[in-house]
Amino acid sequence: MTSSMTGFARRETVSARGALTCEIRSVNHRFLDASLRLPDSCRAIEAELRQTLARELRRGKVDCTIQHRPPETGGALDVDDLALQGVLNRAQQLAAAIPGHGRINVLDLLRWPGVVREPVLDGETLQADVRQLFEATLTELGAARRREGARLSELLLQRCSALEVMVTAVQARLPEVQLKVRERLEERLRELAGELNRERIEQELVLLLQRLDVAEELDRLTGHIAEARRTLALPEAAGRRMDFLLQEFNREANTLSSKSQDLETTRVAVDMKVIIEQMREQVQNIE
Repeated sequence: MTSSMTGFARRETVSARGALTCEIRSVNHRFLDASLRLPDSCRAIEAELRQTLARELRRGKVDCTIQHRPPETGGALDVDDLALQGVLNRAQQLAAAIPGHGRINVLDLLRWPGVVREPVLDGETLQADVRQLFEATLTELGAARRREGARLSELLLQRCSALEVMVTAVQARLPEVQLKVRERLEERLRELAGELNRERIEQELVLLLQRLDVAEELDRLTGHIAEARRTLALPEAAGRRMDFLLQEFNREANTLSSKSQDLETTRVAVDMKVIIEQMREQVQNIE
Protein backbone atom coordinates (compact mmCIF):
# COMPACT_ATOMS: atom_id res chain seq x y z
CA MET A 1 0.00 0.00 0.00
CA THR A 2 1.31 3.43 -0.97
CA SER A 3 2.43 5.54 1.99
CA SER A 4 3.26 9.22 2.15
CA MET A 5 6.39 10.47 3.91
CA THR A 6 4.34 13.28 5.46
CA GLY A 7 2.53 12.62 8.71
CA PHE A 8 1.97 13.64 12.32
CA ALA A 9 0.94 11.79 15.48
CA ARG A 10 0.70 12.70 19.16
CA ARG A 11 -0.26 10.61 22.16
CA GLU A 12 -0.22 11.17 25.93
CA THR A 13 -0.56 8.86 28.93
CA VAL A 14 -0.91 9.64 32.64
CA SER A 15 -0.03 7.22 35.43
CA ALA A 16 1.34 7.14 38.96
CA ARG A 17 4.74 7.79 37.38
CA GLY A 18 3.59 11.08 35.88
CA ALA A 19 2.54 12.23 32.41
CA LEU A 20 4.25 11.05 29.23
CA THR A 21 3.81 12.81 25.88
CA CYS A 22 5.10 11.51 22.55
CA GLU A 23 4.96 13.58 19.37
CA ILE A 24 6.26 12.34 16.00
CA ARG A 25 6.21 14.28 12.75
CA SER A 26 7.72 13.32 9.38
CA VAL A 27 8.34 15.01 6.03
CA ASN A 28 9.83 13.84 2.74
CA HIS A 29 13.52 12.91 2.52
CA ARG A 30 15.61 10.73 0.22
CA PHE A 31 16.48 8.38 3.07
CA LEU A 32 15.35 7.67 6.64
CA ASP A 33 16.70 10.44 8.87
CA ALA A 34 15.43 10.19 12.46
CA SER A 35 15.94 12.65 15.32
CA LEU A 36 14.85 11.57 18.84
CA ARG A 37 14.63 13.80 21.92
CA LEU A 38 14.10 11.74 25.08
CA PRO A 39 14.06 12.32 28.85
CA ASP A 40 17.49 11.76 30.38
CA SER A 41 16.16 8.72 32.23
CA CYS A 42 15.33 7.04 28.90
CA ARG A 43 18.56 7.62 26.96
CA ALA A 44 19.50 3.97 27.44
CA ILE A 45 16.67 2.81 25.13
CA GLU A 46 17.27 5.30 22.30
CA ALA A 47 18.94 2.69 20.07
CA GLU A 48 16.04 0.32 20.66
CA LEU A 49 13.50 2.98 19.72
CA ARG A 50 15.44 3.79 16.54
CA GLN A 51 15.31 0.12 15.53
CA THR A 52 11.57 0.05 16.14
CA LEU A 53 11.15 3.16 13.99
CA ALA A 54 13.25 1.70 11.16
CA ARG A 55 11.04 -1.40 11.07
CA GLU A 56 7.95 0.75 10.54
CA LEU A 57 9.28 3.48 8.23
CA ARG A 58 11.53 3.29 5.16
CA ARG A 59 12.06 6.91 4.16
CA GLY A 60 11.45 10.40 5.51
CA LYS A 61 12.90 12.97 7.90
CA VAL A 62 11.39 12.04 11.26
CA ASP A 63 11.38 14.19 14.41
CA CYS A 64 10.28 12.53 17.67
CA THR A 65 9.95 14.27 21.03
CA ILE A 66 9.10 12.41 24.24
CA GLN A 67 8.50 14.44 27.41
CA HIS A 68 7.99 13.28 31.00
CA ARG A 69 6.33 15.31 33.73
CA PRO A 70 6.77 13.81 37.25
CA PRO A 71 3.62 13.23 39.30
CA GLU A 72 2.20 16.16 41.21
CA THR A 73 2.99 16.16 44.95
CA GLY A 74 -0.01 18.28 45.93
CA GLY A 75 2.24 21.08 47.12
CA ALA A 76 3.66 19.15 50.09
CA LEU A 77 7.44 18.93 50.44
CA ASP A 78 9.00 15.69 51.54
CA VAL A 79 11.71 17.08 53.83
CA ASP A 80 14.45 14.92 55.35
CA ASP A 81 14.38 16.23 58.93
CA LEU A 82 17.77 14.80 59.84
CA ALA A 83 19.42 16.34 56.82
CA LEU A 84 17.69 19.65 57.46
CA GLN A 85 18.78 19.65 61.11
CA GLY A 86 22.36 18.90 60.13
CA VAL A 87 22.45 21.75 57.61
CA LEU A 88 20.75 24.10 60.08
CA ASN A 89 23.23 23.27 62.87
CA ARG A 90 26.17 23.89 60.61
CA ALA A 91 24.64 27.14 59.32
CA GLN A 92 24.12 28.37 62.88
CA GLN A 93 27.76 27.59 63.72
CA LEU A 94 28.92 29.60 60.74
CA ALA A 95 26.52 32.43 61.58
CA ALA A 96 27.90 32.60 65.15
CA ALA A 97 31.42 32.83 63.74
CA ILE A 98 30.44 35.88 61.67
CA PRO A 99 28.37 38.11 64.01
CA GLY A 100 26.01 40.39 62.11
CA HIS A 101 26.74 38.81 58.71
CA GLY A 102 25.42 35.26 58.96
CA ARG A 103 21.69 35.45 58.32
CA ILE A 104 20.03 32.10 57.64
CA ASN A 105 17.54 31.93 54.75
CA VAL A 106 15.00 29.10 54.97
CA LEU A 107 14.68 28.77 51.19
CA ASP A 108 18.45 28.40 50.91
CA LEU A 109 18.25 25.53 53.41
CA LEU A 110 15.56 23.80 51.35
CA ARG A 111 17.69 24.11 48.20
CA TRP A 112 20.55 22.25 49.84
CA PRO A 113 21.03 18.83 48.19
CA GLY A 114 19.34 16.07 50.14
CA VAL A 115 17.13 18.27 52.30
CA VAL A 116 14.05 17.88 50.07
CA ARG A 117 13.50 14.33 48.91
CA GLU A 118 12.80 14.01 45.20
CA PRO A 119 10.24 11.38 44.09
CA VAL A 120 12.05 8.14 43.30
CA LEU A 121 10.92 6.66 39.99
CA ASP A 122 11.39 3.12 38.85
CA GLY A 123 13.58 3.67 35.78
CA GLU A 124 12.79 0.33 34.13
CA THR A 125 9.06 0.79 34.57
CA LEU A 126 9.25 4.31 33.12
CA GLN A 127 11.24 3.02 30.14
CA ALA A 128 8.60 0.32 29.58
CA ASP A 129 5.95 3.05 29.56
CA VAL A 130 7.99 5.04 27.04
CA ARG A 131 8.37 1.99 24.76
CA GLN A 132 4.64 1.35 24.81
CA LEU A 133 3.74 4.98 24.17
CA PHE A 134 6.33 5.31 21.38
CA GLU A 135 5.06 2.20 19.58
CA ALA A 136 1.45 3.37 19.83
CA THR A 137 2.37 6.82 18.48
CA LEU A 138 4.44 5.28 15.70
CA THR A 139 1.50 3.08 14.71
CA GLU A 140 -0.71 6.16 14.58
CA LEU A 141 1.88 7.96 12.43
CA GLY A 142 2.05 4.98 10.06
CA ALA A 143 -1.73 5.04 9.69
CA ALA A 144 -1.66 8.78 8.95
CA ARG A 145 1.05 8.29 6.33
CA ARG A 146 -0.95 5.48 4.70
CA ARG A 147 -4.08 7.62 4.56
CA GLU A 148 -2.12 10.43 2.90
CA GLY A 149 -0.46 7.86 0.63
CA ALA A 150 -3.86 6.54 -0.47
CA ARG A 151 -4.87 10.09 -1.41
CA LEU A 152 -1.65 10.60 -3.39
CA SER A 153 -2.09 7.23 -5.09
CA GLU A 154 -5.60 8.19 -6.18
CA LEU A 155 -4.34 11.47 -7.63
CA LEU A 156 -1.53 9.68 -9.49
CA LEU A 157 -3.93 7.10 -10.91
CA GLN A 158 -6.21 9.90 -12.11
CA ARG A 159 -3.28 11.47 -13.93
CA CYS A 160 -2.31 8.11 -15.40
CA SER A 161 -5.82 7.89 -16.83
CA ALA A 162 -5.51 11.41 -18.24
CA LEU A 163 -2.20 10.48 -19.91
CA GLU A 164 -3.79 7.34 -21.32
CA VAL A 165 -6.54 9.42 -22.95
CA MET A 166 -3.90 11.70 -24.48
CA VAL A 167 -1.87 8.77 -25.81
CA THR A 168 -5.00 7.29 -27.40
CA ALA A 169 -5.83 10.64 -29.01
CA VAL A 170 -2.34 10.97 -30.54
CA GLN A 171 -2.42 7.37 -31.75
CA ALA A 172 -5.74 8.02 -33.46
CA ARG A 173 -4.22 11.00 -35.30
CA LEU A 174 -1.12 9.16 -36.53
CA PRO A 175 -2.49 8.03 -39.92
CA GLU A 176 -3.79 11.55 -40.66
CA VAL A 177 -0.52 13.16 -39.57
CA GLN A 178 1.57 10.79 -41.65
CA LEU A 179 -0.67 11.39 -44.67
CA LYS A 180 -0.31 15.17 -44.33
CA VAL A 181 3.49 14.89 -44.05
CA ARG A 182 3.56 12.71 -47.17
CA GLU A 183 1.31 15.11 -49.09
CA ARG A 184 3.45 18.13 -48.17
CA LEU A 185 6.60 16.34 -49.20
CA GLU A 186 5.15 15.09 -52.49
CA GLU A 187 3.92 18.59 -53.30
CA ARG A 188 7.41 19.92 -52.78
CA LEU A 189 8.84 17.14 -54.91
CA ARG A 190 6.43 17.89 -57.74
CA GLU A 191 7.84 21.38 -57.79
CA LEU A 192 11.23 19.76 -58.39
CA ALA A 193 9.90 17.31 -60.99
CA GLY A 194 12.51 15.97 -63.35
CA GLU A 195 15.37 16.98 -61.12
CA LEU A 196 15.22 13.96 -58.78
CA ASN A 197 15.13 10.18 -59.20
CA ARG A 198 11.70 8.75 -58.27
CA GLU A 199 13.14 5.66 -56.57
CA ARG A 200 15.47 7.80 -54.49
CA ILE A 201 12.54 10.02 -53.59
CA GLU A 202 10.56 7.04 -52.26
CA GLN A 203 13.54 5.92 -50.15
CA GLU A 204 13.97 9.38 -48.64
CA LEU A 205 10.23 9.57 -47.97
CA VAL A 206 10.28 6.28 -46.06
CA LEU A 207 13.26 7.41 -43.98
CA LEU A 208 11.58 10.73 -43.20
CA LEU A 209 8.36 9.07 -42.09
CA GLN A 210 10.36 6.74 -39.87
CA ARG A 211 12.11 9.69 -38.22
CA LEU A 212 8.78 11.41 -37.62
CA ASP A 213 7.00 8.27 -36.46
CA VAL A 214 6.03 8.56 -32.77
CA ALA A 215 4.31 5.18 -32.47
CA GLU A 216 7.24 3.75 -30.50
CA GLU A 217 7.14 6.60 -27.97
CA LEU A 218 3.39 6.15 -27.56
CA ASP A 219 3.83 2.42 -27.01
CA ARG A 220 6.44 3.06 -24.32
CA LEU A 221 4.21 5.63 -22.64
CA THR A 222 1.42 3.05 -22.57
CA GLY A 223 3.81 0.56 -20.97
CA HIS A 224 4.98 3.10 -18.38
CA ILE A 225 1.36 3.89 -17.45
CA ALA A 226 0.67 0.19 -16.87
CA GLU A 227 3.86 -0.14 -14.79
CA ALA A 228 2.94 2.91 -12.70
CA ARG A 229 -0.43 1.38 -11.87
CA ARG A 230 1.22 -1.92 -10.96
CA THR A 231 3.79 -0.17 -8.76
CA LEU A 232 1.17 1.83 -6.88
CA ALA A 233 -0.67 -1.41 -6.08
CA LEU A 234 2.40 -3.11 -4.59
CA PRO A 235 2.50 -3.62 -0.79
CA GLU A 236 6.07 -2.30 -0.45
CA ALA A 237 7.41 1.26 -0.70
CA ALA A 238 6.84 2.63 -4.22
CA GLY A 239 8.50 6.06 -4.10
CA ARG A 240 11.88 5.28 -5.65
CA ARG A 241 10.42 3.17 -8.45
CA MET A 242 7.81 5.81 -9.24
CA ASP A 243 10.52 8.47 -9.31
CA PHE A 244 12.41 6.46 -11.93
CA LEU A 245 9.23 5.87 -13.95
CA LEU A 246 8.48 9.59 -14.01
CA GLN A 247 11.90 10.23 -15.54
CA GLU A 248 10.99 7.78 -18.32
CA PHE A 249 7.57 9.40 -18.74
CA ASN A 250 9.26 12.77 -19.20
CA ARG A 251 11.80 11.40 -21.68
CA GLU A 252 9.08 9.96 -23.94
CA ALA A 253 6.99 13.13 -23.77
CA ASN A 254 10.03 15.24 -24.76
CA THR A 255 10.78 12.94 -27.69
CA LEU A 256 7.16 13.06 -28.79
CA SER A 257 7.26 16.84 -28.73
CA SER A 258 10.52 17.07 -30.68
CA LYS A 259 9.34 14.64 -33.39
CA SER A 260 5.90 16.18 -33.80
CA GLN A 261 5.07 17.78 -37.16
CA ASP A 262 1.47 18.37 -36.11
CA LEU A 263 0.21 21.33 -34.07
CA GLU A 264 -2.38 19.25 -32.19
CA THR A 265 0.16 16.55 -31.32
CA THR A 266 2.57 19.23 -30.05
CA ARG A 267 -0.16 20.70 -27.86
CA VAL A 268 -0.96 17.28 -26.43
CA ALA A 269 2.75 16.65 -25.75
CA VAL A 270 2.94 19.92 -23.79
CA ASP A 271 -0.15 18.94 -21.78
CA MET A 272 1.47 15.59 -21.08
CA LYS A 273 4.57 17.27 -19.68
CA VAL A 274 2.41 19.44 -17.41
CA ILE A 275 0.69 16.35 -15.99
CA ILE A 276 3.98 14.48 -15.64
CA GLU A 277 5.45 17.40 -13.68
CA GLN A 278 2.42 17.35 -11.38
CA MET A 279 2.95 13.63 -10.86
CA ARG A 280 6.64 14.16 -10.15
CA GLU A 281 5.84 16.66 -7.40
CA GLN A 282 3.40 14.22 -5.80
CA VAL A 283 5.84 11.32 -6.05
CA GLN A 284 8.37 13.33 -4.00
CA ASN A 285 6.14 12.72 -0.96
CA ILE A 286 5.72 8.97 -1.49
CA GLU A 287 7.75 6.63 0.73
